[in-house]
Amino acid sequence: MSLRKLLSFRNTLAFRLTLWYAGIFTVSSFIAFLLFYALITSVIRERTDQELLSQVNRFSVLLRNEGIVAVENATIIEAQAAGVKKVFFRLLQLDGQVYSSTNVSYWQDISIARVALQALLRGDAPVFETIVIPNRRDKVRILYAMLSPSMILQVGQAMESYSRFLDAFKGIFIVTMSFLIVIAAGIGWFMARRAVSGVEAVTRTARKISGGILQERVPVKGSGDEIDQLALTFNEMLDRIQILLAEIKEMSDNIAHDLRSPITRIRGGAEVTLSTGKSLSEFESMAASTIEECDRLLDMINTMLMISKTESGVDKLSPEEVDIAGLVRDACELFTPVAEDKRVSLNCHVPEKNTLLGDKQMIQRMLSNVLDNAVKYTPPGGKVEVSVSEDEKPDIVVSVKDTGTGIPQSDLPRIFERFYRGDQSRSQAGTGLGLSLARAIARAHGGEISAVSGPNQGSTFTITLPKSASR
Repeated sequence: MSLRKLLSFRNTLAFRLTLWYAGIFTVSSFIAFLLFYALITSVIRERTDQELLSQVNRFSVLLRNEGIVAVENATIIEAQAAGVKKVFFRLLQLDGQVYSSTNVSYWQDISIARVALQALLRGDAPVFETIVIPNRRDKVRILYAMLSPSMILQVGQAMESYSRFLDAFKGIFIVTMSFLIVIAAGIGWFMARRAVSGVEAVTRTARKISGGILQERVPVKGSGDEIDQLALTFNEMLDRIQILLAEIKEMSDNIAHDLRSPITRIRGGAEVTLSTGKSLSEFESMAASTIEECDRLLDMINTMLMISKTESGVDKLSPEEVDIAGLVRDACELFTPVAEDKRVSLNCHVPEKNTLLGDKQMIQRMLSNVLDNAVKYTPPGGKVEVSVSEDEKPDIVVSVKDTGTGIPQSDLPRIFERFYRGDQSRSQAGTGLGLSLARAIARAHGGEISAVSGPNQGSTFTITLPKSASR
């Protein structure tokens, strides 16, 4: 493995998780070993102390029953039986002078501790101490105890067997821990790889998408864990982005198509006038036509900006108490002359008053767009019915029903999209933004607009608005 790959591997999340897992396991195991080692050491020391105390009790009974000579003989026999390098006994006077002892040539480096004697004389309780003899690896456990009011017994026992046990325990622990650390690192690596596999899938998908494959999605395992939730959220975001890109592309195509016609007319009119025009009236006509086309372009651009700002919430509503019934009556009066010119009957059925909290100008624009759409696509002899729900209902419902040409089922789901115009509407003037703006205004008020229609069956547009604005 090259140095670059090694450094890259060290920076991976899987490596850090493995390192943390192995480190925590090692530290936890080491702490457990220390606690277990302290417990074993305590048990061994207590067991040794019990053995020494039992000898003191036996010699004390022997002293009372048979005298000091019997005790001396018993200590010599006990030392020889256990081994002169295993245990020694000293009988001391109260001032620390040696009265009698076993063979202490091996224990000559162990002196009599005056501090222990003083503590023993003050408390009349056995005194223990652990001594480390220079140049020897085994410790010695020493006991000072009163055999009689005038006699002290010093007993020393080598802890060689216990030291060997503890050394064996340390060796076994080191070997076992080394093996377990390797196993823990392997398990940690396996778990870390499984944990980050979902993240790697997201990364691979993101790279493919950045390469232009927008249809790529992160695989979902179905386990329902956090990685699956991340994959689902990432896929939902990708779906939304793909939809937005498709809408942007479609809107760009529609904008290009709708801009091309007026610009072509402007350029054509100007070119014809410049090449053939001779009188001032012809140039004035060309200028008027240019202004008219520019006004149409500005109206379309302003409507697009209004839709975008309304949908994104950039333009905040100016809520006030609005009489929706009055606004509907005013809109009907505004479109009555247009309807009469087309020989279309426009009927308005609204209550005396019905109020809601909303932006008056925005609601007026929404009603105008829907009514204009209904009158425009209703043939002569048809009728348009406009109604508003009664005041006691929780939401206000405005219904615009016409007997026009209707909307094919294939076009119905898309009529509220920007620039979308069905085949039957392409012969009519317009930009295809009116219904899109109406929906944006309705949603900005926390409401919705829907349509029900069919070919040659007319259309019904229903606007539902809450009585208080949502934002």
